[in-house]
Amino acid sequence: MRTLVRPAQYVALALYILFLGFPLLWLISASVKSSGELNSLTVSLLPSEWHWDNYTEALEKQGLVRSAANSLIVALASTALSVVIAVPASYVLARLKGKVRAAGVGWILVSQVFPVVLIILPLYLILRTLGLADNLAGLTLVHTTYMLPFALWMLQGYVAAIPVELEEAGAVDGASRLTVLRTIVFPLLAPGVAATAMFSFVSSWNEFFFALVLLQSPENYTLPITLNMFVGGEGKVALGPLAAGAVLAAIPSIVFFSILRRKLTSGLMAGAVKG
Repeated sequence: MRTLVRPAQYVALALYILFLGFPLLWLISASVKSSGELNSLTVSLLPSEWHWDNYTEALEKQGLVRSAANSLIVALASTALSVVIAVPASYVLARLKGKVRAAGVGWILVSQVFPVVLIILPLYLILRTLGLADNLAGLTLVHTTYMLPFALWMLQGYVAAIPVELEEAGAVDGASRLTVLRTIVFPLLAPGVAATAMFSFVSSWNEFFFALVLLQSPENYTLPITLNMFVGGEGKVALGPLAAGAVLAAIPSIVFFSILRRKLTSGLMAGAVKG
């Protein structure tokens, strides 16, 4: 019976990976199919003919490269701001007790209660008054504010998991608070920072509603807005170019994940041996 357990685990894992990867495989397949084949009633994973013109049309017709650059700027900037603010704030939230922590937790919970549609109008009016409407800098600030509660909540869990005894041992050895944070806490927090940065980047990269309302100039459009333009009048959709654009839009997220993936496992106990 035991000899069947491991093969069954591998089979279950393979089926799970197939379940997760099938939509991506279908998207890649659709990106190289002709419009006639996409609108056909015959369903097949492999295209009968490979139409790479979909990628050419996606890149040239709607200004996909420019939009991708705008999304990359906003996503990287908002991710960096969220992490820089969330790291010290999460430490305070996890370590300190009393009214400060209660107020912080209350702010996080309340910020997740209200739907975005309730705040978009006053938010737009504020940004227009500050001259930040229809501006990538304004959208970056909005994304940072939108992602910060989640980043705080996620990072404070990582900070709380770090034993306080490690900090106390560093203080006993004569290390200052800043040295303890730099040599013990922050190295142990690296996997949490990497995970938070990943989710923040993807959240900003895929965000649609704020960009739709706040951006009016085509040169400032982000990638989700540009992909939406592949839906023409009367609901007519350019399926091939849209699928090709979606495949290209997924590449930066995959690259970002691959860069930060090692941080999720490296340095897990690196700070515990420093002193």
